[in-house]
Amino acid sequence: MTRKDPSSILPDGQRYEFWEKEPVWERELFVSNTDPNASDENDGSEGKPFRTISRAAAEAGPGTRVRIHAGIYRECVQPAYGGTDSEHMVSYEAYGDGDVILRASEEVTDFIPSEGWMLFRGPGPVPEGEPRVWEYDLDPDLFRGYNPFCAVNILHDRLFIEYDKTDMTTYLNRRGCVFCDGKPLRQVPLYNGMGREDNTYWVEANGMKVHFRLAGDADPREHRIEVTVREQCFAPDKPFLNYIRVKGLICEHAATGAPVPQRGAISAHRGHHWIIEDCEVNWSNGVAIDVGNECWHHTHTPGEIIGYSVIRGCRIRDAGVCGIAGMFSERMLIENNVIEGTGWQKMELSWEAGAIKLHNSVNGLIRHNVFRNTFRADHLWLDCGNENNRITGNLFLDGIEQREAIFIECTREGVNLIDNNIIWNVEGRFDPAKVPAEPGSSGWYKLREHDVVNGYGVYGEGTDRLYIAHNLIGRCRHSGYYLKPVPFRMHGLERGGTSRDAKIINNIFYECGEAAVDLPTRDNEVEGNLYVRMTGGYLRVMYPEPEVCLNLPAWQKFCGFDREGQNGWFDIDVDAEAGSVTFRETKEGPFGFRGEAERLKLIRNPGDVRKVTADAASREDRFDAERGATALPGPYAVWEKTGDGVYQAKI
Repeated sequence: MTRKDPSSILPDGQRYEFWEKEPVWERELFVSNTDPNASDENDGSEGKPFRTISRAAAEAGPGTRVRIHAGIYRECVQPAYGGTDSEHMVSYEAYGDGDVILRASEEVTDFIPSEGWMLFRGPGPVPEGEPRVWEYDLDPDLFRGYNPFCAVNILHDRLFIEYDKTDMTTYLNRRGCVFCDGKPLRQVPLYNGMGREDNTYWVEANGMKVHFRLAGDADPREHRIEVTVREQCFAPDKPFLNYIRVKGLICEHAATGAPVPQRGAISAHRGHHWIIEDCEVNWSNGVAIDVGNECWHHTHTPGEIIGYSVIRGCRIRDAGVCGIAGMFSERMLIENNVIEGTGWQKMELSWEAGAIKLHNSVNGLIRHNVFRNTFRADHLWLDCGNENNRITGNLFLDGIEQREAIFIECTREGVNLIDNNIIWNVEGRFDPAKVPAEPGSSGWYKLREHDVVNGYGVYGEGTDRLYIAHNLIGRCRHSGYYLKPVPFRMHGLERGGTSRDAKIINNIFYECGEAAVDLPTRDNEVEGNLYVRMTGGYLRVMYPEPEVCLNLPAWQKFCGFDREGQNGWFDIDVDAEAGSVTFRETKEGPFGFRGEAERLKLIRNPGDVRKVTADAASREDRFDAERGATALPGPYAVWEKTGDGVYQAKI
């Protein structure tokens, strides 16, 4: 019998602690900025709605539901009150008659041609044609205490940035953005950058005038031009407001800075028991959503609750640095979200970049999310002190210039389970020119692998007890699984991390460039994995020296790993648009000397993959189908045969 909601079982065997209940609404307030009878002088009833959401937020208390009619609301909503418990929340939600858009920008007009500045300086050819650059004087009345065109991206805590390793240009750009028809222009640090490239803008020193050049040298009077004027879209002004629900709102163009502190377009501002569901956050300059303690410099009171919040069914597009950020956030439920395009600010060396970045996550459940096209940042980063979290049923797709898809950092106590996920196409972030050339036989007898190339499916530093089960991990530039010890990173009463006692059970590793599994020591458990299209020494133990690079038979003989392991040579294709994974027999075989293919026992037809002993921590597959006592490696209980040598499963 299938367990009820099996993906909610945490590594300790206990079910995630759900706290939501059906709310009791004692009052409803209505908002419309298109109703001619709407006014902030009204009583907020359905027949006499408020014109702004902020007016409703000034009086909505526990048990109040604020229902917002369709429209574009150019305001930052700052709730004055939170709820008291899960049945008496304060809810801000779309009415259901169209999009409710909170936009942190204002539409502007009155442009004039830009004059008096040199468009072309220094070496390089001068482009043909005459660029059309425009200027706009920013109206001081737009800002009301916060001018993002005066503030640079980087915020207060800059201690961790390694200045010698990163281009600081984007950190020192202004937070203010310019949008043309909803799409951002790219900021350049000097005026003459607009001479070389269109669809760009530049900010004068005092932050009160912008110059811009549209794509194709278009006339801005024929387009909608917007400039950001507010830091956030929905955020309490005072911290610790709890039991607030935000439902069905679209938040755009927030001029947030680079964390830390973590300040999002939607912000819980250190409140707990928030529900953020069915929302969209588009083009946030820094952070899209923040839940948690914002930074590590706040004091803590005994028994303080941090986190306990739900982010569900949201779509987060094009966050500059971080999609969801949470510091010391316990019992988080993050499910059924789509997070794509994170990281365009290129601030990965600020160490706070990721589609999701949580610190000290305890008893959390991250499931059924889709991560796509994350750029120079991790899809998921759990930073320090993470215990009893489950990461299950997610799609981690297409990491562009990405070091790793999942990063678990300096976690020494407790188990974190990563199961039933698909991790696919991790490009790596490295300089190919630094890869040493090894002509002829010059690299045959080296004792240490160079550390230039990266691109990992699951990566850990000083992390113990990782549990990786029944995943499909493919097309990682370096390794599907890679951990290393961090012995000397110790603070207070903490010890160093060993990266031992991991369990790597019943996964499929496909076409990983350097290795499928890269272990720091033998003090780990590896069993039941299927290795497909892997060549060379794709199974590795790094310490004690010298490191060993093995194939499956040697792995079994010398290390005692993967007694039920299998080798395959067939094609696997993940098609996100079609929503399918295809396993297909191929006639093409690998290069090998005589007898090697037979020794490896390569499985050519996917239908010949044997079942292995099922893993106790992941008894159901990614669609909750029970596996039984034996199971196929990977995230599926069964593959459906769709042709000769062809099998499929839903993504």
